[in-house]
Amino acid sequence: MASKFYSIFALKCPTCHRGDLFSTPSFSFREPFAQYTHCPACAQPYFPEPGFYYGAMFISYIGSGFFCLGVVMFLRWVLDWSMFASFAALLAIVAILFVWWFRVARSAYLNLVYGFKPEVAAAVDAGKLEVAPPKTVNHT
Repeated sequence: MASKFYSIFALKCPTCHRGDLFSTPSFSFREPFAQYTHCPACAQPYFPEPGFYYGAMFISYIGSGFFCLGVVMFLRWVLDWSMFASFAALLAIVAILFVWWFRVARSAYLNLVYGFKPEVAAAVDAGKLEVAPPKTVNHT
């Protein structure tokens, strides 16, 4: 379970893999950008410095570019859809997955900086860590 892919796509803390990164579900449009200030399980800070997630924008840009290119190529060449239908479907898919992709990009960027620490995960599982309840920050 100590996989970076698990932490990134499950939107879990990169240090302990137990705490959530966001306070609302992935497809919640009520508060789509509501993120904890630190891990509710191990107190790992999620905002180590101002402007930390600026790099997540580039991860999102690169990943979404390849995703969009792949979707349009698949719809156009494999399913033989028209260009208009391919782009219309792409817009619908992107609109649905926008919040999830935003969160995955932030999770991936946080995982580039912090790694899994088995000793912290063991301490969380044993209940040895006292962590203050995290605050929620609702901004991009």
